Amino acid sequence: MGLLLFSMGLASAADMIDDAAALNGVKETRSVFLIDFTNPRKTAFYLEIIRGTHEGLVRQGVTPNMVLVFIGETVRYLSTEPDDVLAMEYGKQLDSIADSAKALKAKGVRMEVCAVANRVFEVDNATILPEMDVVGDGFISLIGWQTQGHKLVPIF
Repeated sequence: MGLLLFSMGLASAADMIDDAAALNGVKETRSVFLIDFTNPRKTAFYLEIIRGTHEGLVRQGVTPNMVLVFIGETVRYLSTEPDDVLAMEYGKQLDSIADSAKALKAKGVRMEVCAVANRVFEVDNATILPEMDVVGDGFISLIGWQTQGHKLVPIF
């Protein structure tokens, strides 16, 4: 009986974990995520985490205003036409990235892909996932969003 009561207490404590102190008085957040990975697994993983972050904010009564800016080699994982080696080796992760992009777009998250990085990594702008927007320069985008009040969340 004591074990049952103890385990029920642990379950209740786990249900009460939240971000109330950090979100005290916060009704809306404005964030810009700088995403720069050299691995499709890590990219897929963190897009899932960001989806959870969005859901966690909503669950706690906060309206998230999120922008994701992709720079560097990460742009290779955002193409509808990845190179053959990448597709063969990381097909599952590329599918997960595309699924996350759809889910995030449906939640109103803006996703931007740096055209400079596309040029450097030889990714055709026209092949970027349709849920994402190609921007001239990811750094300029970051500067603009931060100037508009979005808080930087660097992920690399």
